[in-house]
Amino acid sequence: MLGILAIAATLSLPRVTWQFFGLFTTLVHELGHAFAAVLTGRVVHGIRIRRNHSGDAVSSGRGVLGVVVSGVLGYPAPAVVGAAQLWSVFHGYSAVALFTGGVVLVLTVLVIRNLFGVVVVLTSAGVSAVLWFYASPEVQGYALLVLGTALLVGSLRGLASVLAVHTRRRHRLQTSDAYLLYRRTGVPSPVWLAMFAAIIGACIVVAVTGFLSR
Repeated sequence: MLGILAIAATLSLPRVTWQFFGLFTTLVHELGHAFAAVLTGRVVHGIRIRRNHSGDAVSSGRGVLGVVVSGVLGYPAPAVVGAAQLWSVFHGYSAVALFTGGVVLVLTVLVIRNLFGVVVVLTSAGVSAVLWFYASPEVQGYALLVLGTALLVGSLRGLASVLAVHTRRRHRLQTSDAYLLYRRTGVPSPVWLAMFAAIIGACIVVAVTGFLSR
């Protein structure tokens, strides 16, 4: 477990590796928005991923519910996906998780609207395909454990970043999902930030419980 945590931290903490892995975390963040939009009947028009780790998922539809659900499931998405990957390994579904993730990534190409985003998606899909076709079940399991843990760490990084926007970098409020939700609903930003933290915290509890039960 310590080895997995060390490798995951190496992916998601140092700047030299985060500049690459952070792009995948951003992709998962935007996919969280898009997936929630689809579930609530909205139409997804496109996703963009940029080199500076920013992105956007544009959707349209009627009603406030879709806006709220889509807005909430951005920052927690890496934690949700990470916890799901860990659960799949603990319950013997590593290959299923890899295949499902690969299919989602391939389908994502259909809604990516910038070239750099296409590169990020295809690279991620390529890694998934290599693990699916060439790695042993044991290697697949360890890879998903590392990836899932790194996504959980990445989600904490994202949460810290958006909290910083609301406390020390308020000139960047327009980049915060919590602020955008406040503008659309009138519910104060701290409520949405607390919701992000609660979902991420629940995912971490699920992950830690899974590790300790092994």
